[in-house]
This record gives sequence, structure tokens and C-alpha cells, in this order.
Amino acid sequence: MRRTFPTALILALLALAPAARAHDEAAGIDSYMLGEERFFQVIDQPAPPFDLVNMDGAPVNLADFADKVVVLDFVFASCTDLCPLQSQVMADVQGKVNASPMRDMVEFVTVTTDPTADTPEVMRAYGEAQGLDPFNWRFLTIRPEDAEDATRALSEAYANTFTPTEDGQQMHGAVFHVIDRGGRLAAKFHGLEFEPVNMVLYVNGLTNEEHGPEEAGGGFWGFFD
Repeated sequence: MRRTFPTALILALLALAPAARAHDEAAGIDSYMLGEERFFQVIDQPAPPFDLVNMDGAPVNLADFADKVVVLDFVFASCTDLCPLQSQVMADVQGKVNASPMRDMVEFVTVTTDPTADTPEVMRAYGEAQGLDPFNWRFLTIRPEDAEDATRALSEAYANTFTPTEDGQQMHGAVFHVIDRGGRLAAKFHGLEFEPVNMVLYVNGLTNEEHGPEEAGGGFWGFFD
């Protein structure tokens, strides 16, 4: 059963949290998350780059977020099963992050795998329907010169396959890719059953990574045992 943590409690604990390097197991955050979340996977390798456009047609690439932590996922707006639920989880995590001092340090990026159908109007309506905050959420699609399947190829580069079916849907899994500053794919949260607060805590560790691992104590994590 998913546990519910009041936003005020999360904010209080984030304020007290010692900094941690998520890419350094000595800091504790990776090992903690591996023990706490069976849907968590450490990756620690360069993230596949992308050159796409946003809902206004402006170019967006991964390097634009080099100074931020990025939570990236793939969906398509006409999806009738996983995608709306996946976006609701994204909105939940975003809401918790944006209620904290991390708001300016984290970017939420969704890439459509059905760029022909997902027009700017469709993408805007989808974000509003799912409660995603445009302050730091981007819904991206292909450039005019790109092949129609370019974003599905990108999803495969992230090891998340979207396979078109005869009924106009796509077979796929739900994965959230967490990219550290500098473009390092730090980890993945698989499916929809993980605790959103755990992703918030993981992202918090990444936003504090400039501090040394000697500052990372264990008391903060104990609140969630």
C-alpha cells in the first residue's frame, strides 16, 4: 500500500536533510533507495541526448537543462491506460518538489511518442488535464525535419519501447528517468507503484550533490523506515 506523507512534513524533512551525492554510494542515497524501493534502478551513465521542440515550436535539447535535475518520461495524449496514470504520478512528484526550495532546480520533461496526433493544442490540454505545472514542465515533440518515429526511437535509447498497435494505441511500460545535472542518467523509477515521496527524496539528494559525502548522515532517511 502506498504511504501518504503530508506536504508540510515533506518540506520540514527536506529542510533538515543533509546533502547527499546520489552517484556516490558512500553518501547513502543510492543504497537507501535500493533498499526502500524495489522499483528503483541505478543507471549512472550519460543520458541519451535529444533535440526536440516545445509546444510553441521553440528548440529544446538536453543540454539546456545542464544545471538542473531532470525527471523525464514518455507518453502519448490519446493513451487509454498507463499514460494518464503516469502523468498523474509525475504531477504528484512535481507538486511536492515545487512546494520546496527545489522548485527552481528541477525540470519535468515529457516527450510524446505520437507526434502526428499530439499537436500543440492537444499537448497543452493534456498538461492541464493532468495537473502539470507549466512553470517547470515541458511537453516536447519532433522538429519539422524529423521522422515521425523519432521520439519512439529516443524512447528506445532510454530502454523504454513504444510499439504501435492496430487500434492506434502503443504497447509500452511506465518509466521515469532521473537525469542529474550535467546530463548523467542517474536512475530510473519503474512502473506506477513506487512511493512518489521517494523520488522527491532522491531528487533532493541530486540537487545537493555539490556537498561532500561526509555531510550525508543517516538520520533523515530514518524518518521513512
